[in-house]
Amino acid sequence: MYSAQMLDHFQNPRNPGELPDPDATAQVENPACGDILRLTLKISEGRIVAARFKAKGCVASMACGSALTEIITGKSVREARTVQPEQISNALGGLPQASAHAAHLALDVLSAALKQIPASA
Repeated sequence: MYSAQMLDHFQNPRNPGELPDPDATAQVENPACGDILRLTLKISEGRIVAARFKAKGCVASMACGSALTEIITGKSVREARTVQPEQISNALGGLPQASAHAAHLALDVLSAALKQIPASA
């Protein structure tokens, strides 16, 4: 059911936890399934230099949080604003249809965090 990449991100999450003194913090809950994703970001010179996540929920939500941090680290804030669900899904070797909500949850928490960063960043 789950790809090897998704299981790897679930069993060996990248960038778990929280950053001390983050420039942005957001937490989003999916009201339909109850999954919760928290994201903390450090920004320097308009780039995301560090990202950490905490997740409570299904395998897909945890894997999407992990993949999201890898995708956005090193990107400019402007580039991070354009990340699409397909990028997260592709990084995980595809998401089952029933788990597509997890990529959207990851993008929702990213969007909420990036709203705290000035548009000029």
